[in-house]
Order: sequence, then structure tokens, then C-alpha cells
Amino acid sequence: MTSALFQPIQLRGLTLPNRVVIAPMCMYSAVDGSATDWHTIHLGNLALSGAGLLIIEATGVEARGRISPGCTGLYSDANEAAMRRVVDIVRQYSDMPIGIQLGHAGRKASTNPPQIGGASLKPEEGAWQTVAPSAVPFGEGWHTPTAMDRSLMDEVIAAAVKATERSARIGLDLVELHGAHGYLVSEFLSPLANKRNDSYGGEIGNRIKFPMEMFEAMRAAWPDDKPLGVRLNGTDWDDEGLQVEDAIVFAKALAGAGCDFLDISGGGNSLVRPPLAPGYQAGYAAQIKAACGLPTMAVGMIRDPKLAESLVASGDVDMIAMARGILYEPRWPWRAAFELGDGAPYAPQYGRAEPTKWIQAFPEAQAAE
Repeated sequence: MTSALFQPIQLRGLTLPNRVVIAPMCMYSAVDGSATDWHTIHLGNLALSGAGLLIIEATGVEARGRISPGCTGLYSDANEAAMRRVVDIVRQYSDMPIGIQLGHAGRKASTNPPQIGGASLKPEEGAWQTVAPSAVPFGEGWHTPTAMDRSLMDEVIAAAVKATERSARIGLDLVELHGAHGYLVSEFLSPLANKRNDSYGGEIGNRIKFPMEMFEAMRAAWPDDKPLGVRLNGTDWDDEGLQVEDAIVFAKALAGAGCDFLDISGGGNSLVRPPLAPGYQAGYAAQIKAACGLPTMAVGMIRDPKLAESLVASGDVDMIAMARGILYEPRWPWRAAFELGDGAPYAPQYGRAEPTKWIQAFPEAQAAE
């Protein structure tokens, strides 16, 4: 049997060996934006999982764009050197493609990490001034951001270009622009956060303008043979927020601007939360792929190999991305491949862990010996 999930996929000049993607996951363990030994351990572990792609956590394109003081950044030479060190070490032992998610937290920046509550930083805790499309705080107790003028927009785009160039110098294989979860790009897209009355606010054709300017500048700065994609909300899960029809408008514009893949998530622009179930966001990924034709990832509690296989085999989506599920079970791709009758990469040092090599666990194999 050959499973759809373990077939390769081509994104520009990059071939992923299978359709399992390790999603970006914030570790809140950086120092002044620079990756640490924790990142070497964390990413090194995941790079030995057998997945087809590893995407490094949401990384701020400027210091004020970090979610928390512990988030990674690519806005300084020190950040670049630290990230290069991690990537170089991991690549000594894994040939898994490695990408990075670049983003800006907008009005949801300057917070404590979630393990200590996630609340907005107080001045005595090192809070900084946040920026957003409009001077509207995320919620009660949150900072009021500065509404971005043209000068601030240009600063953020320039920072995104520099971070993209740093990613290229590090030798990363892929970049994903973070346009979801209520961070800056998502804020411009969402009527919950974007209350502007100029050409960057109002109807969706205006709300996509700044996100498109940022994407196009990054695409121009990124090597032509390497893929650049976007994570975006299929919905804000809020009747007053972004709807899938809005997401489709953005996706079609991205497709025309050289985008190579989409990663469809949801929520984060309000406190509304949807009912949770395995694959609960996959339907939005399918709708958006059908409308724009771009290769698309589905996310959201996809922990059953049969569910992952059915989503990819249907053609509704092209990849599945895992976050907390793969933290819980870091060798999930191995298990999925075995259960689906296929194979996934093993480091030579771990090769004897492949289940069919456990003769004592498979009496029929032992008898054959």
C-alpha cells in the first residue's frame, strides 16, 4: 500500500518527502530575540521525527513585533548568528527541509508568555508600545496600540524584507508569513481590528492591501527557487470578523503574486472560540484551496493517521500540519507511516526502532527467520 500522506510534494525548487508538516510553535525561550540551546534540543528532536517539513516558530521581524520578550526574532546580526548556529547543528544530523515563520504580533505583542498567564506586560515588566491598523486594544486590560501611518507601515515592511534576507543567508528552505491568529497581518484583514477609514480599511479589497504589500516585498527578497507561503485565518470564528469569503479574496490575490502554499487556521482576533473536534478547520482549507488552487495545509487536532490520510487522499488539502499533537508524540510520522502501510525517514542511529525490525514483537516475522 502507498499512502497519499507519504507521497512527496513539490513547492518550487523544494521537494518535501511527505505531506506531514511540523507547524511553527512558540517556545518563549529566546534571549533578546536570539535562539538558545533549548531551540537546538527542541528543533533537533523534531527534525528526527520523519515529517516532511519543519517550520521554526513565529519569529518577529522587529523587536516590537515579538509576542513576548522570550520570542525569537530576526532583526539583528546576533539573532541571525544564533539561528544559523541552531540550524547548522540540526542539519548535521537531519536532512529534513527547514522553514521559518516570519511575523509581527501587532496589538498582541508585549505580553507575558502563556505559561505565566499571557497578560500584557506592565511598564515595570518591560512593556513596549505596540502598533496595529487601528488604535483598538485586543481586549480589556490590553495595551492600546498606535494606529499605523504610512511611515510605520513602511518600517514594518522594511523589517520583513531584512528578516527574509537573513532567512536566505541562514540557508532556510522555506518562509511562511504569519497572517493568522490576530497578529498584525491578520489584524489588517479582520474588521474586528481594522477600523480604518482610509484606503487600507473598509471592504476586503482595501483590508488586504497592507498584507499584500508585505508579502510582495518579501517575495522579491526571497530566492526565486524557494517557496514562500502564508498562514491565514479561514475565519475569525466571530460573526463580526473575517469570513471565509474574505479569506478567499486574500488567497486569490496571493496566488497571483507568487505565493506557493497556504496554511489555513482560524481565530485570534476576538475571544470567541469554536467547538473543537478533530480536523475542525479542514473544511476552510478545502474551500480556500478549491477557490484559489494553491497547495494548502490543514490544521486542527489532526492526530489520527486515518483522518490525515483521508484529508490528503481526497485532494481537498495537500498537507497536514501538526503542533501540540507532535509535541505530545514526537515520532507521530513513524507511527502514521506504519499504520498506513508506508514508510517514513529514520536516522541511521534510530533505524532499529522501525516496528517491523522488532522481531520479538512480530511473531510472524520471527517465524520467517
